[in-house]
Amino acid sequence: MREIFRERRITSPLWFGILLCLCSLSCSSKSDPNTLVMLIESSPTNLDPRVGLDAQSERIDGLIFDDLLSRGDDLNVGPGLAERWEVPDPLTYVFHLRHGVKFHDGRALTSRDVKWTLDSLLQGKIRSTKAAVYRFVDHVEAVDDFTVIFHMKERDAALLWNLADGAIGIVPAGSGAEMTQHPIGSGPFKFGSAETDREVVLTRNDDYWGGKAKLDRVRFAVVPDATTQALELRKGSGDIAINSLTPDTVVTLQKEPTLAVERAGGTRLAYLGFNLRDPILRDVRVRQAFAYALDRKPMIEYLWRGEAQPARSLLPPQSWAYNGNVPAYDHDAAKANHLLDEAGYPAVNGERFHITMKTSTDENTRLMVAVMQQQLRQVGIVLDIRSFEFATFFSDVTHGAFQLYGLRWIGGNEDPGMFEYVFHSSKFPPNGANRGYYANARVDALLDEARREVDPAVRKPLYAEAQLILAEELPYINLWYFDNVLVHTRRVKNLTLNPAGNYDFLRDAELTTATN
Repeated sequence: MREIFRERRITSPLWFGILLCLCSLSCSSKSDPNTLVMLIESSPTNLDPRVGLDAQSERIDGLIFDDLLSRGDDLNVGPGLAERWEVPDPLTYVFHLRHGVKFHDGRALTSRDVKWTLDSLLQGKIRSTKAAVYRFVDHVEAVDDFTVIFHMKERDAALLWNLADGAIGIVPAGSGAEMTQHPIGSGPFKFGSAETDREVVLTRNDDYWGGKAKLDRVRFAVVPDATTQALELRKGSGDIAINSLTPDTVVTLQKEPTLAVERAGGTRLAYLGFNLRDPILRDVRVRQAFAYALDRKPMIEYLWRGEAQPARSLLPPQSWAYNGNVPAYDHDAAKANHLLDEAGYPAVNGERFHITMKTSTDENTRLMVAVMQQQLRQVGIVLDIRSFEFATFFSDVTHGAFQLYGLRWIGGNEDPGMFEYVFHSSKFPPNGANRGYYANARVDALLDEARREVDPAVRKPLYAEAQLILAEELPYINLWYFDNVLVHTRRVKNLTLNPAGNYDFLRDAELTTATN
């Protein structure tokens, strides 16, 4: 479950244009014809798939390791290493593994490896916060080489999701802490080398059981600065950057004849969170007034250059459990004013009350909240902005030291089980991410029942009702889902983005000799 407000350095179009001109005069580096260079913002923290939680670790692990199950573009679970499975009762899951799958060192992958992977977490052989995700698993049984059974302590409808892409790659039996330094999986790419803050190199697995990758080699080059990433793309020493460049930079780069831009709908959610223990914000009418006062359309159009879509739920529309038939809170200053009057906050000299919003120092974020500040002022709400270095900001948020804040969910919001983690009254910090201290007995009951139900047809109306209540009571204001935006050199072909914005497109990508 990743949550972040990404830090980016903003470069004005004029200054960026000057940098491009200087680069074209002074730089002539060419890419290795057999290596795709992908620019990433930070090094993965741990390539052991049982441990790594950050975005880079999980996305690169997704190329080195196979999971028991897969996730489709519709966010439904499908076959992976397990070609089929049965649920004979709510506490028993039987998985049938593919034959002929090998790890990168030549060992055959069997049910023994699946059991070891889970046991190493459940029994504490590997120290990892991921163990909590599988807390309802009692034990794992390897019946034969290709049959593995999960025996549950309690019903857990999220189990299949938590065994799918990016959740927990399968490692060879006996693997310990050495997997961090030299990961061995069964995925389409093999680990080659890694140097912290510099690069990770993968090579093609020619013995892969599925569709073989077309790339010989992928080098993930760590380039934290967005402007430097843009220059690397421009001079051809970098081939790909995804979701790391500012919208203005993308607009500039798409004019370059050697570059192309791919866009597709994404699942990353930007939202505002309220502290419901605050004497002003505990009133639902005040929160609804905030929602009506904010006009998302110009922010999406001008700040994000159309690279986002309005959001109505924590879940993205691609999810089977998404409910879009909820209040949308289109911009309506008259409704906002009426609700604030009704809540007992009359305007005095144009002001009703002050609210402090905490943010990071990210420039895009500061531009966004400056627009919000202006829009809220029009209905008498004075927004006082306090910007902090990210670690300080996030610490305040996780400890409930805020009135209003803004963050993004990246990946975690794709599964409806996330509603429990974020909005159930048992998930106040440190037990979960219900940082606004939202409590509703009906929502708790709906989420409890949905977790115990395995059948999606039964779960869907439960989540639909929960989303309706949340949209009415607004512990969050869901702002927008960011599009996935990939900039690449024209020597890279056959790129297909998925909603999650992971690196699966590298499985099918190709390099050509042509560069224009």
